[in-house]
Amino acid sequence: MTLKLAIAQLNFVVGDLVGNAQKIVGAAREAYVQGARLLLTPELSIAGYAAEDLLLRPAFTEACDDAVKGIAAALTDLKDMVVVVGHPSGGSLRSRSVAVQLRHNAASVIKEGRILETYAKRELPNYQVFDERRYFTPGQGTCVFEAGGVSVGLLICEDAWFDAPAELARAGGAEVLAVINASPYHVGKEGERVARMADRARAVGLPLVYAHLVGGQDEVVFDGASFALQADGALAAQAESFRERLVFMELARGVQGGVAVVADPSAIAAPRDPEAQLWDALVLGVRDYIGKNGFPGAILGLSGGIDSALVLAIAVDALGKDKVRAVMMPSPYTADISWIDARDMAGRLGVRYDEISIKDTFESFKAALAEEFKGRPEDTAEENIQARIRGTLLMGLSNKFGAIVLTTGNKSEMATGYCTLYGDMAGGFAVIKDLLKTTVFALARWRNAHDPYGTGAAPIPERIITRPPSAELRPDQTDQDSLPPYDVLDGILARYMQDDEGIDEIIAAGYDRAVVERVARLIRINEYKRRQAPVGIRVTHRSFGKDWRYPITSKFNETAGAQKP
Repeated sequence: MTLKLAIAQLNFVVGDLVGNAQKIVGAAREAYVQGARLLLTPELSIAGYAAEDLLLRPAFTEACDDAVKGIAAALTDLKDMVVVVGHPSGGSLRSRSVAVQLRHNAASVIKEGRILETYAKRELPNYQVFDERRYFTPGQGTCVFEAGGVSVGLLICEDAWFDAPAELARAGGAEVLAVINASPYHVGKEGERVARMADRARAVGLPLVYAHLVGGQDEVVFDGASFALQADGALAAQAESFRERLVFMELARGVQGGVAVVADPSAIAAPRDPEAQLWDALVLGVRDYIGKNGFPGAILGLSGGIDSALVLAIAVDALGKDKVRAVMMPSPYTADISWIDARDMAGRLGVRYDEISIKDTFESFKAALAEEFKGRPEDTAEENIQARIRGTLLMGLSNKFGAIVLTTGNKSEMATGYCTLYGDMAGGFAVIKDLLKTTVFALARWRNAHDPYGTGAAPIPERIITRPPSAELRPDQTDQDSLPPYDVLDGILARYMQDDEGIDEIIAAGYDRAVVERVARLIRINEYKRRQAPVGIRVTHRSFGKDWRYPITSKFNETAGAQKP
C-alpha cells in the first residue's frame, strides 16, 4: 500500500480569500492528476499569514469560513482526494461590556465536497513576531484522519514543538504526523526546524511531513523548504527554499505494518550557504512587498556608498532593471569617486540613473535659516538638512511616478540613531533594516562572487566595498568619527540587542566598558527614531520591529547599575 501526497508550498496573499482559494483548488487538481490523494496546505493558507487584526473582524473570519466551504464544493469531483486547508475559524460573542473569544487557528480536512473534521491549534506562540494569543483560543482536541489507508495525525506549527499534541495523535492511531506551518525565516531557522522536528519524529516513532508557507508579508519572509522525515529523524525529502512548488512523496506501509516515507534521493534539495539564503530572503521580501501592494517599481538614492549599492543590487534581482530607478544627489561634500562609482554601478545593472544636485537647494535652506542660525557654527543641523532635501526629492519623484522609495539604512545605523528622520529614513520600505553593517559588507562580497539571477557578475564596484564608509555631509567625514569601528559596534549590538546579553556579560567577553555603555545609551535614546522608520525585512531572530517593543519614554538605565525601589 502506498499513498502519494503533495505539499502545496505556495505564496498566499493576506486577505485575498478568493485568490488564495483558487490557488488551493488549482494545486489540488494538479496534484490529483499526478496521482496524489492527499494535499497539505500551509497554516492559515486561506487568510494568509499573518492577518493580524483582520482576525478581530467578524466579517473576515466569516468570509474565511465561506472560502473553506467553497473549496470543498469545488473539489467534489476528486474521488478519494483529501485536502487539508489552514484557516481561522469561529468568532467572538460580544456584549456591551465583554467579548468572549472563540476564534481558532484551525485546519479542515476536506474530502469529496465535505468537511470531515476541523482541528484547532493547541499551542499558540506569543514570542518574537508571533502574537497568536491576541487572536486565538487554544484548541483542546486531536485530529487523526484517514487518507488512502493511512492514518494521519494533524498538527499545526507550534503544536509540533511540544510533546503532548504529537503524543495524543499517536495515541489516537496516527501512523504519520502532518504538520502545516507558517514559520517566518531568519538566519539559521531552517536547520533549527529540521532538528526539532527530527526530535519529534524520534520521540513518537512516526514519520513526519512538514508543509511550509513561502513568500513575503510586510516585514516577515517565509522560506518554504518543506520536508519529510522518517520515524528515526532521517531526512527523506526537502524542497527548495524561497520557491513556490508542489512537493510530492509517497507513504508506504512495510511488511511489519509501519509507514515510511518513500522519495527519490533527488527529492532532497542541495544545501545552500547562509549568504545565498539571506540573499533570496531579501529578494523575495522586496518582490512581494512591491508586487502584492501594487507599486509599479522602486526608486532609491544611490550615493556611491555600500548600503545604497547593496539595496540597488537586491532591488534589480527582485524586480528587474526596468522597474528600478537610481538617483544620485550630490552635495558640496560629495567626493568625485562617489558619483563616479554610482554611475559605474548603475551602468553595470542597466537601471535608469539620474543626477540631481542639491547644492543650490542646500544654499537656499541655509539662507532661509541664516538669521536664526546666526552666530552658531555649522553642525548636525546643516548635515541633516542635506539628508532631508534628498528625502524630499525622492518622495516627490515617488508621488509623481508611483514608484516606492526604498530606504538604505542598515541595522547598525538604526540601532545607534546614525540616521536622519525625514531624510535618509524617508521612504516606504527598508530593505536592509535588519542587516548589521558587517553583514552588509559580507553580502556585497557574496553577491559580487555569485550571479543567481543573471544580472551580470560583480554588480558592485570594488571601491564601494573597500573605501571607508561616509555619510559625506561635512568635509572629510567618515562613519568612525561618530561610531566605534563596525566590527566592534556590531559585536556589541549582536550581543546586547539580538541576544539580550547584559552589559557586564559583554564587557566580560572582552569589550571596553566605555564603548559598551555608549552603545547601550545610543540604542536607548534613539527608540523614537525607530518607531518612525519604514517597515523592513526581518532576517534575524531579533529585528527592530515586532521583535523589539521598548518604550520611548523610559528612565531605566542599565549602565547606572541595579535600580531598586
